[in-house]
Amino acid sequence: MNLFRKESLSRYMKTDGQMPKAMNAKDLMAMGIGAVIGSGIFILPGTVAANDAGPGVSLSFLAAAIVCGLAGMCYAEFSSAIPVAGSAYSYGNIIYGEFIGWIMGWALVLEYLLAVACVSTGWAAYFNSLLASCGINIPRALAGPFDPAKGTYINLTAILSVLLITWLLSYGMHESVRVNNIAIIIKLLIIVAFIIIGVFFVKRANYHPFLPYGAHGAFKGATTVFFAFLGFDCISSSAAEVKNPQKTMPIGIIGTLLIATVLYMGVSIVLTGMVNYKHLDVANPVAFALQSVHQGWLASLLSIGALIGMATCMFTAIYASSRLIYSLSRDGLLPTSLRQLDKKSHTPKIALWAVAILIAVMGGFVSLDSLTNLVNIGTLLAFTMVSFGIIPLRKREDILNDGGFKVPLYPVLPLLSGFACLFMMSFLSKETWIGAGIWFAIGMVLYFGYGYRHSNINDSIASQA
Repeated sequence: MNLFRKESLSRYMKTDGQMPKAMNAKDLMAMGIGAVIGSGIFILPGTVAANDAGPGVSLSFLAAAIVCGLAGMCYAEFSSAIPVAGSAYSYGNIIYGEFIGWIMGWALVLEYLLAVACVSTGWAAYFNSLLASCGINIPRALAGPFDPAKGTYINLTAILSVLLITWLLSYGMHESVRVNNIAIIIKLLIIVAFIIIGVFFVKRANYHPFLPYGAHGAFKGATTVFFAFLGFDCISSSAAEVKNPQKTMPIGIIGTLLIATVLYMGVSIVLTGMVNYKHLDVANPVAFALQSVHQGWLASLLSIGALIGMATCMFTAIYASSRLIYSLSRDGLLPTSLRQLDKKSHTPKIALWAVAILIAVMGGFVSLDSLTNLVNIGTLLAFTMVSFGIIPLRKREDILNDGGFKVPLYPVLPLLSGFACLFMMSFLSKETWIGAGIWFAIGMVLYFGYGYRHSNINDSIASQA
């Protein structure tokens, strides 16, 4: 048994070459911003300021952005050198070997599926609340996960949100990206409106003391808001469907992180200037700040911005998860029907709808409160392996990246990125590690029970023999 047999880039390029090149750098940044900036931008700056960092929460976001930026540069080099579908899974399969690639892919499956399911329940809560304000009430039995003791049986709104976004994606990337871009513009306009209007209500006295909990508080806040930036890695899943990936992918990934950092810091600075940080530990601190300065009309707009923000998060993550499942099937590690491309749109519709049904079931019937931290461990594991993977990537003479992006200060920055991600993983709870252990045990059963025997690498070995 050879667990470290490696796939070839040439086969991936040939297989994925059937996908249409429909996206440019602007589209990628829109997808990235959609994934990274959700409803959290209206919540995290306030709660972290109140509990950890005070007005210095903007520095917490900056520190977290630097760590994510290191991992982002590693993703940018990989997507430039290996422009195929599958993101970190495909990179691992080529660089580390099939078994490590499977581990990375299985970690990403955990990240994407749980992330979308969790966001779908949040979207449903916001939407149901908006309907209630208009006098329309969803029956309790249809407004929560299966829990007969509490009178809930299905979260119908969460299921419908997932199916609606998947229906949009099934029409093909050109049409889907256009709708997503419009939604991103609306969301950004609402955020920028808050920053511009909020500046006029800033009181300088609210910035003192700037670091009431000291530098330790700002750093602790950074470990919390670090997860606000997760999602940019979804961009690398689209490498097979972009124009000129060597140039476009790095712009999309790094551009996403830069814009997200500016917006998060902008909201943090204005918010903590409008209201004393001690009063921001509320469910919706941005809306609270606006109401305190009698700008309720903009606070109402934030609900719409939050809905749009969560919808774009689901859009990007459903897209990325379908391409990941396609990639696993492309290599024979999952049933081959999942890799079939639709004759009209040339996209993996079967994989797309398989993912959507699974997410809809999770969001509609399962309480996910205790599982959300598993998203973080799946992401950080992938970040770690991609960061360290730059070193063996540079040593591969058969993978050329002439004219593409390369991480500066090699090998210092890739190593620093990998160790920073490991450091972040050390903050995760014991329950998270136990849950991850169960998930990866299931992955091992699938790999050794099905994947290893059906892998396309077996065919390559047989033909060479």
